[in-house]
Amino acid sequence: MIEIVIDQRRRDLGGFEVGRVLPYAKHRMVGPFVFFDHMGPAEFAPGLPRSMDVRPHPHIGLSTVTYLFEGEIMHRDSVGSQQAIRAGEVNWMTAGRGITHSERFERARLRGDRLHGIQSWVALPEADEEMAPGFSHHAMEDLPLFEERGVAARLIAGSAFGARAAVETRSPLFYVHWSLRKGAAAPLPDGYSERAAYVALGAIEVDGQTIGPGQMAVFSPGAPAHVRAVEDSTVMLLGGEPLGPRFIEWNFVSSSRERIELAKADWRAGRIALPQSDHDEFIPLPDDPPRGGRISG
Repeated sequence: MIEIVIDQRRRDLGGFEVGRVLPYAKHRMVGPFVFFDHMGPAEFAPGLPRSMDVRPHPHIGLSTVTYLFEGEIMHRDSVGSQQAIRAGEVNWMTAGRGITHSERFERARLRGDRLHGIQSWVALPEADEEMAPGFSHHAMEDLPLFEERGVAARLIAGSAFGARAAVETRSPLFYVHWSLRKGAAAPLPDGYSERAAYVALGAIEVDGQTIGPGQMAVFSPGAPAHVRAVEDSTVMLLGGEPLGPRFIEWNFVSSSRERIELAKADWRAGRIALPQSDHDEFIPLPDDPPRGGRISG
C-alpha cells in the first residue's frame, strides 16, 4: 500500500537540470536515505566550461552515493581518492567527521557526454557520525545482478532478495537498480520498516495507481508491495531502518544542530582540508560572499 507519492522538484543548475525528491516536507527520509537527487538526463557538448563542474565542498555525518545510468563523473576527495565513476558503478564516500570532494565532467569536456544518474545521501548512525572519513569504489562486477521474467535487479548496496552487496554500510538498508520490461511484475524487498520506489524512466503500477517518471512512491510499513511495469521502466528501490531525525543544512547532515554550526565555522575558517589534487578553488557557504562556482546539491 502506498503511503505517499513525492514528485521531484526540478531546478536548473546552470546547464543541466536536477530533480530533488528527498528531503520532502511531508516525508523527509526513507530509512537512512536523507537526500535523493535525479541528475539529467543532459547532453553535454565538447568544450564544456569548468564552471559547470561541482567544485570542492565539504560534508559531515553522511555517506554520499553516486550511481549513473549514463555518463562519467571524475571524483577527487581529501582522503586522496581520485576515481572516475561510470554507468553501473558505485562511488560510496563516507564523510564521518569531515571530508571534501569535487565532481568534474572531464570526459564531457574532452569529447561530449550524456549524463543521467542518481545522487543520494545516507545518514550515519549517531555512533558513527564522527568516524574517520573514507571512500570506496565498486565496479559493476561487484554488484549482484538478478534477471528473471523481464526484471533485471542490480543490488547497489545493502541486502535484498537474498543477496548482499560488497559496499560497506553502517545500518540496515537496501538500494536496488531495477530494469523492468513492459508487463513485468515483482515484489519489493521485505523485512524493512521503510521502503520506496522511484521511477527514473517509464511508469509502474502499484495497487491500481500509476507512478510515472520523476515520482517516488513511499510504501506503508509492514504491508506487502508489488510493482508492475506499465512500460519499459528504470526504477530505483531504496529503504531501510530509520535512524531518527536529522538536521540538514547545505552539505551537512547531523543529529546535532550544534555540530552543523561547528562544521560551518570550520569550513569558513579553512579548517577542513581540500583535496590535494583539487585545491585551487572551493565553494563557499551559501551565506558567505560569492566566489563563483555552483553549490553542490
